[in-house]
Amino acid sequence: MNAYQYDPENVKKAEKYIREALALGASHAVLFEAPQICWDSRTLLKCMYGCSDWGKNHTCPSRAGNPTMAEMREMFSNYKWGIIIHAGNKHDSQRISMRMESMAFHDGYYFAMSLSDCGLCKECAAVNCEDCRNVRQARPAFHSVGIDVFKTVHQFDLPLYTLESRDAPEQNWYSAVFVE
Repeated sequence: MNAYQYDPENVKKAEKYIREALALGASHAVLFEAPQICWDSRTLLKCMYGCSDWGKNHTCPSRAGNPTMAEMREMFSNYKWGIIIHAGNKHDSQRISMRMESMAFHDGYYFAMSLSDCGLCKECAAVNCEDCRNVRQARPAFHSVGIDVFKTVHQFDLPLYTLESRDAPEQNWYSAVFVE
């Protein structure tokens, strides 16, 4: 891990969430502070030209009415710390991060927000121009708001590498819960 100096109060607050995320099956869960989040608008290029779901999902940055990356960055700039969660599959990543968001909310962090790449439905209702079926749980992906996930998680010595194929047996799914 890098030599970043954490606020001791944030370390103390985060311990509960880290323990719970690991108990729920996360491979890793680590504290981050806002300066450790690496923003890079080029992530939009990878969404636009690398994602088969571009423009098809309610949480996609391409959807009409969704905040732009600049607007998302401004909103997330108000957070001080949170938890990065690593899991072996998309479902677990989202389930664990949503549980952490709920815990933080009930602990008084009423703006707690997960970025977890929604995978709740087999096919997003947006494909058929229908309203989201899970609006209270659907969240955008960690990278779709403009965060360079590779650069961010490598600071914590967490595993993330490009895969040979989308069907590779070992996957690395990352989500983040912005707490305070």
